Amino acid sequence: QVQLVESGGGLVQAGGSLRLSCAASGRTFSRYALGWFRQAPGKEREFVAAISWSGISTAYADSVKGRFTISRDDAKNTMYLHMNSLNPEDTAVYYCATDGGGGYYYAVPRIESDYDYWGQGTQVTVSS
Repeated sequence: QVQLVESGGGLVQAGGSLRLSCAASGRTFSRYALGWFRQAPGKEREFVAAISWSGISTAYADSVKGRFTISRDDAKNTMYLHMNSLNPEDTAVYYCATDGGGGYYYAVPRIESDYDYWGQGTQVTVSS
């Protein structure tokens, strides 16, 4: 049974920073691309960032590029999302996910259907 557990969310003022973590059990992280998505109130879930299974490639949504950094520590089976210069538009529930595996070493999936396991989400609230 694969389980992903996010942590690190919370309330922060605009301009502040947070680091989200995603810990996995039941699956060896190193074989899979990883991604972060988010869902704001009243909106559909959207892509935030992804990292290839090799760690060589990363991808970001335009709205977070330059402010967020995705990273992975396969020895700890953990992925991170470092978020800087947060603004109220970043308020959302953040989800981590792993893809189905077997992709190219540089592949960074951006579509929800490319991911097969999801965490339960962690709330990030940015006050103005």
